[in-house]
Amino acid sequence: MSDSDLLETGQDTPDDLIAPAHQIFDREAVHDAIDARIKDTSDAATIRKATVNVLRDAQSAGRALIEEQFLAHPKSARDTVQSYAWLTDCLVQTVYRVATERLHQVDNATTAERMAVLAVGGYGRFEMAPYSDVDLLFLMPYKITAWAESVIESMLYILWDLHMKVGHSSRTIKDCVRLGKEDFTIRTAMLEVRYIDGDEPLAQELASELFEGLFKSTAPEFIEAKLEERASRHRKQGGQRYVVEPNVKEGKGGLRDLQTLIWVAKYTYRVLRARELRALGLFTDEEYEVFREASNFLWGVRCHLHLIAGRPVDQLTFDMQLEVASRMGYVDKGGRRAVEHFMQDYFRHATAVGELTRIFLVKLEAEHLKKEPMLAGLFKRRKKVKAGFAMDNGRLTFADEAEFLSDKLNMLRLFEEGLRTGVLIHPDAMRVVVANLDSIDDDMRSDKEAARIFLDLLLKHGNPERALRRMNELGVLAAFIPEFEPIVAMMQFNMYHSYTVDEHTIQCISSLAEIERGERVEDLPVASRILKAGVNRKVLYVALLCHDIGKGREEDHSILGAKLARTIATRLCLTKPEVETVEWLVRYHLLMSDVAQKRDLSDPRTVRGFAKAVTSKKRLDLLLVLTVCDIRGVGSGTWNNWKAMLLRELYNETRKALEEGIEALSTGARADKAKKKLRKRLDDWERKDIRTETGRHYDDYWQGLTTAEHMVFAKLLKDLGPDDIRIELTQDHDRDATRAAFVLADHPGIFSRLAGALALVGANVVDARTYTSKDGFATAVFWVQDHEGHPFERTRLKRLEDMIHKTLKGEVIAREAMVDRDKLKKREKAFKLPTNITFDNEGSDIYTMIEVDTRDRPGLLHDLTRTLADNHVYIASAVIATYGEQVVDTFYVKDMFGLKFHSEAKQKSLEKKLRDAIAQGAERADR
Repeated sequence: MSDSDLLETGQDTPDDLIAPAHQIFDREAVHDAIDARIKDTSDAATIRKATVNVLRDAQSAGRALIEEQFLAHPKSARDTVQSYAWLTDCLVQTVYRVATERLHQVDNATTAERMAVLAVGGYGRFEMAPYSDVDLLFLMPYKITAWAESVIESMLYILWDLHMKVGHSSRTIKDCVRLGKEDFTIRTAMLEVRYIDGDEPLAQELASELFEGLFKSTAPEFIEAKLEERASRHRKQGGQRYVVEPNVKEGKGGLRDLQTLIWVAKYTYRVLRARELRALGLFTDEEYEVFREASNFLWGVRCHLHLIAGRPVDQLTFDMQLEVASRMGYVDKGGRRAVEHFMQDYFRHATAVGELTRIFLVKLEAEHLKKEPMLAGLFKRRKKVKAGFAMDNGRLTFADEAEFLSDKLNMLRLFEEGLRTGVLIHPDAMRVVVANLDSIDDDMRSDKEAARIFLDLLLKHGNPERALRRMNELGVLAAFIPEFEPIVAMMQFNMYHSYTVDEHTIQCISSLAEIERGERVEDLPVASRILKAGVNRKVLYVALLCHDIGKGREEDHSILGAKLARTIATRLCLTKPEVETVEWLVRYHLLMSDVAQKRDLSDPRTVRGFAKAVTSKKRLDLLLVLTVCDIRGVGSGTWNNWKAMLLRELYNETRKALEEGIEALSTGARADKAKKKLRKRLDDWERKDIRTETGRHYDDYWQGLTTAEHMVFAKLLKDLGPDDIRIELTQDHDRDATRAAFVLADHPGIFSRLAGALALVGANVVDARTYTSKDGFATAVFWVQDHEGHPFERTRLKRLEDMIHKTLKGEVIAREAMVDRDKLKKREKAFKLPTNITFDNEGSDIYTMIEVDTRDRPGLLHDLTRTLADNHVYIASAVIATYGEQVVDTFYVKDMFGLKFHSEAKQKSLEKKLRDAIAQGAERADR
């Protein structure tokens, strides 16, 4: 390649724009307009003002036309980004013309008074989003003269007056080479210099110096630096390709990954465009097409983001996802929202970007331009590959392609061999697999040996997620288990799940493997003990693989998933009892989580009902492990001690009921046992005081709280006067919460006032109980967390206590104080959830359970409890389960006469008032 081919120029009029070039910017008309306004004047201020006025009109008209055409053709991103770059070229060239011909004209220029204006960075690639920065390099031959400084200063003032965000540098050729050697960021920018105006031979001289004096012999170090930069960027963005609010530019599988690939290609092979990689054998035609489509899609998303926000925005937040999906023409269909279809396409393109990068980097390894992967270097000396397979540059491949393809089961064996040896699979082998996916047909899916190989992948090697993730990315998993295909890259539009459905499934299986390897004994003692004692691992792994396979359809995903799981488990040659257990686990995979988080576990009816549904300890063990893995697979921070404690309590009580009989849960027996424990703890009290304390509470108090809470209330109640209010705030690390205990004379609405006080200090209530003693005192306990899901710091407890006292004394009215605090963040407003309210008189022996399933917000619990109090409803306990933006508040209540709400009329009246309170609060929060 000659030096003249190393540098792109911005002088030619491109054809592939979103609208005809002269309509975006009419050079002749603009130049004539400027000349007409400045005429023969030599006044710099007049010339600059006239130039800015003309260019501002041209800039606005050009941008408006590009946006109009882009909205009419919302997937024509490539043409759009080039149109913005073209418009910018025209503006910069016009400004350079005015600066050099009218403001700082030189009649007899010396060799030093030469200058080239170059675009660098994304602008240098001729790619600009609507609000991208304009990065310019003002290049001089060997020194920056006074004339050059004047030209640069005038140009920048005009560009700034046009509200263009200009990043600029003024350098000589020698400076560029020196700084490029010292700084990889500058070196990368230099890779993409593009001539805009000025002295073109000077620009070509720079290109030649860069390639010969800097790029030519330093490819390996540049590649390693770019890959380390890429890895660091991915870590900052969450490390996963499938995070639900991805950064289109910087995230894994985003535009920066595509750009990194091009940077490396330019540096190593002197190419200007990705299409040139085909001729070099680095991309097949199909792979280049995947690159082109991914680039176009991601650029389209980024352009829409900029236009919606009116500024440079690259984070695809929930509120933005809705608008971008609508602009790009996505619609609701098949039981799924338009935004979910859009995000599924996004993640599929992100996956494709990852695969292209992997293919390209291994080609570099083969040419010894990049270091071999450490993992492969460690493992390849330990285990020899089986016959039919081979090692190529530290990666696993096949010995002979024709022989490999002659047995379709090799499509699975390749991944098992990768797990067995711990070696990464060679991209050339992956290419062959992808090209032959159609060989995975019904015959292979029903083949017993294929089933054995697949189950061995899951069960034998200790890290099945590695093979499953690669199989998923290449399409093998969906080909072998077609029922899996609809959930590939499927996003669930909510704030609860951090991953797509397929990635969540793989994360769940990874969690199970972690527990099996003994890595979670301290965190998950019960699950670890169950697995160590022995369960049917085959059933557990297949159930986890299938548990969310029914998502994204109109039918309940647990019901549909169970039907699909029966088919899959049968095809994988599980026995009839195993198939039935898998089906049951998938059908009821949410049951244990729902009961633990949405029900009062101290109510014997709760455990009795759950035990009846589970029927056996074998199923209880399997369901506990599956539930733990399911919650841990949702995302970082979802699993916590609170959920662990709830599941542990439900498991232990249910196991007792299954092994010892339901009688073991009788209220009287539990109350007697609790009193006996308290007496032991109060051994320093007078007998009279102990008798008073153990005799002042009803049975539900004794069975609903632990001995730790009984101790707290015993101390708070001792010698309590009728007008006293006592509070104790302690950190309950076993539950990841702050325990707030209150004692005071009972009166209507106490629960609501306490909930309001806690809401005012930003406390999220996760559980609450209130009991009235026989001598008329309220004993209420709330477990609360901060917005990060942790106990309140000790330094904040005093403020919490002060606010509670003020609210209970009437000095602060929670309803009024909450008006300014009960607000939703902008990104959270994207979620609109229906409200469901149910009344259940069967789930508890003595209470009506009112379950409110709705959109969460800071003041919701206070609004609900105030409404119940205003309608003379006594709240015994509240269980709060939060799933991202969704909350399920379950209240155990009685009417003013101590009876359940059996009257349908009363239920409907109360439901209407609760709905009105929710609607009014939502309207307030949305303002």
